[in-house]
Amino acid sequence: MKNQIVVKDNALINASYNLDLTEQRLILLAIAEARESQTGITTDNELIVHASSYINTFEVERHTAYESLKEACLSLFGRQFSYQFDNEHGNLEKAHSRWVSKISYVENEAIVKLIFAPDVIPLITRLEECFTSYDLKQIAKLTSRYAIRLYELLISWRSLGKTRIYGIQEFRSKLGIEENEYARTEAFKRRVLEVAISQITEFTDINVKYEQHKKGKSITGFSFSFKQKKEKSLPKLTEKQVQYFSNLLAHDPSFASRNSKVGENYPDFQKRIADEILLPQNIQLHLEDLRRLGLKI
Repeated sequence: MKNQIVVKDNALINASYNLDLTEQRLILLAIAEARESQTGITTDNELIVHASSYINTFEVERHTAYESLKEACLSLFGRQFSYQFDNEHGNLEKAHSRWVSKISYVENEAIVKLIFAPDVIPLITRLEECFTSYDLKQIAKLTSRYAIRLYELLISWRSLGKTRIYGIQEFRSKLGIEENEYARTEAFKRRVLEVAISQITEFTDINVKYEQHKKGKSITGFSFSFKQKKEKSLPKLTEKQVQYFSNLLAHDPSFASRNSKVGENYPDFQKRIADEILLPQNIQLHLEDLRRLGLKI
C-alpha cells in the first residue's frame, strides 16, 4: 500500500458521530486520495473513490467491497455529526452537520462519487491550526469502528503520549455509541474498549494501555497512555525470490481476488506485484500471503 496521509482538524476528531466501519473507511479514503491527487476538497469538487482502492487498502473481498460501498452510499447521506468551536463573540458554539452534501455509486465503473458538506471541508483542510495526521495504512486492518475512532482520539495526544480523563458518557459519545448500546460497563469494556485496544496494539504503530477511574465502586471515566512502537527491520527479497513469489501471488485465487484490477491479465498483474514486493516496505503489506505461500523470513 502506498503512503496515504489523512489530515483532520482536531475538532473533527473530537466530534461526536456514529459511522459504521465502511462509512469511516470511505470518508478516510476520500480525504487521503484528495490530498494525494492535490485536487483539493471544495463544495464544488466531486471526489472519486475507486472500489479497487478500497479493496487494496483494506484487503477485503471484491464482491463484499462492492456491496458494502453501495450500502454505504445509501446510509452515509443521512449521517450527521456535532462539533464545538469558539465563535466570533468568543462563545462556545455547538454545531451539527451532515458529512456529505451529495454521494452516488456508479455500478458499471465501480466508483463512489461524493461531495463533502460545507462544514466538513474546513475541518479537513485547515492545517494552520490544531490538526492530526496519520498514514491510512495504520488503520487499514482495524475491523472495529470503535478502534478507528479510539486510534484517532489517541494520536491527537501524540505529543504527550497520554490523554486526559474522559468521563464515561463523553467517551461513549466520542466513540459514537448510542445510549441503549452496551449500557452495562462490563459489556462496554469487554465488547468495545478491550477489542479496540487489542486491535490498535496489534495492527497500528502504537501500544496502548488504559486506566479506569472510580468514584467509590463505580467507574466514572477512562484515561489512556501509549507509546510508539520501535520500527522493525524490513525483509528484502532477492531478484529470484521476487520473480518466484510474484508468480505464485498472481495465480493465487485468494490474493488475486483482493489485489487484481478489473481487466488486468496475469502477466501485467504479476509484473505489478513484482515491482511492489521488490521494495521492503511493500513486503510487509503482503507478508501474510507470502508466508502462506512458503516465504520464510
